[in-house]
Amino acid sequence: MITPSVTQARWAVAAMFAIHGTVSGSFAARLPWIADNLNMSEGQLGLALVMPAIGSLSTMPFAGGIVARFGGRAATRLLIALWTVALALIPLAPNLLVLMGILLLAGAAAGTSDMAMNAEGVTVEKRLGRSVMSSLHGMWSVGGLIGGGIGTAAAYLKISAPVNLAVVSVLLLIFGAFAGRWLLESDPAPAGEKGPRFSFPRGAVLIIGLIGLCAVFAEVAAADWSAVYLRRVMGEGEGGAAIAYTLFASSMAAGRLAGDWIVAKYGAVNTVRVSGAIGVVGGLLVLTKLSSLLVIIGFSLIGLGVAVVVPLAFSAAGHTGAHPANAIAGVATVSYGAGLAAPGIIGGIAQLTSLPLSFVLVTALIAVVALSARRLRGAELSVHNG
Repeated sequence: MITPSVTQARWAVAAMFAIHGTVSGSFAARLPWIADNLNMSEGQLGLALVMPAIGSLSTMPFAGGIVARFGGRAATRLLIALWTVALALIPLAPNLLVLMGILLLAGAAAGTSDMAMNAEGVTVEKRLGRSVMSSLHGMWSVGGLIGGGIGTAAAYLKISAPVNLAVVSVLLLIFGAFAGRWLLESDPAPAGEKGPRFSFPRGAVLIIGLIGLCAVFAEVAAADWSAVYLRRVMGEGEGGAAIAYTLFASSMAAGRLAGDWIVAKYGAVNTVRVSGAIGVVGGLLVLTKLSSLLVIIGFSLIGLGVAVVVPLAFSAAGHTGAHPANAIAGVATVSYGAGLAAPGIIGGIAQLTSLPLSFVLVTALIAVVALSARRLRGAELSVHNG
C-alpha cells in the first residue's frame, strides 16, 4: 500500500484534473467531425449535447455517497477511468440515437468523476493549509488545451476522430492508473452506514451555486460551440475552427493557473468583477462577427472571464464544514448539472434564430457573474483562511 505525501497527492489530483480536461478538450475539438459525420443540424447537435447534462444530473446527487462509502481515492480512479473510456466510444456512434445514449453515459461518468476529484482537491487544500483549487482547475484547462491541440493537429492531418480519440483514451487510461496511486485515501463510511446523503444547497451556498451556474453555462457553451461557430458561421475549415477551442482553453488555463495568486493579492470579489467584465467584452466580440480573428479573440476572453469563478465556488463549498464530497455534490448539481444544459439550450436558440444570437444569453450570464461578485466574499474568506 502506497502512503502518499500531501505534495505527491497534490500532483496526483492535478493529474486527475488534467486527464478530465484532456477528455473534454479532445471531444470538443472533434465535435465538428462528429456532427458532419452524422449530418446533424444545429438543433440535432444541441439535442445530443443535452444528454451529458441529463447523465450528470441523474447521478451527481449520489456521488457524495459513493465517495464517502468507498473512499475518495478508489472512487476518483474508477470514475476518471470510465470518463476516459467514454471518449473512445463517442465517435463510433452510427446514428444520432446511439450517440445520445453514449453521451448520456459519458455525462454520468464526467459529472461524478468531476465531483470526486474536486473533493480530493479540498482534502489536499485542508492538509496543505492553503488554497490550490484554482491551480487544480487550471490543470483541467491545461488538459483541455492538450486535448484540443491534439485534436486540432489530427484534424489538419486528416486523421479521423475515432482513431484520434481512441489513441488519446488509451494513453490517458495508462497515465491515470499510474498517477492515481498517489491520491489521498479518505476514510470510507463504516460498514452498514450510508454515505452522506445529497442535500440541495440553501442560503449563501445556493447563491454561490447559481453564480457557478452562470459561469459554467458560459464555459461549456463556448467550449462546445466555439469550433462549430468558426466553421458554420465564419466559414473556416475544420482545422481552423478547432483553433478557436484551443485558444479558449489556453486562456482558461492561464487564468486558473494564476488564479490562486491573483485572488490572494486582490481578493475574490475584485478578481471576479474584473474578469467578468473581460468576459463580457469577449462575448460582444463573438456577437459582432467582424472577422474570424476577432471572434477567436472573443472566445479567448470569455475563457479568461470565467476562469476563476468555478474554483472559488467549489472551494467555498468544500470549506463549509459539511462533508466535502456532499457539499461539493450539492453545489455541483446546481452549477455543473444545470450548466451542462448549455449546449442544448444554445443549439435550440440557434435553431430558432441563429448561432450568433444564442451567444447573447452567454454574454448576459457573464455580466450577471460580474455584478454578483460580492456574493463570493465568503469564498474569499475561505481562501484566505486556508
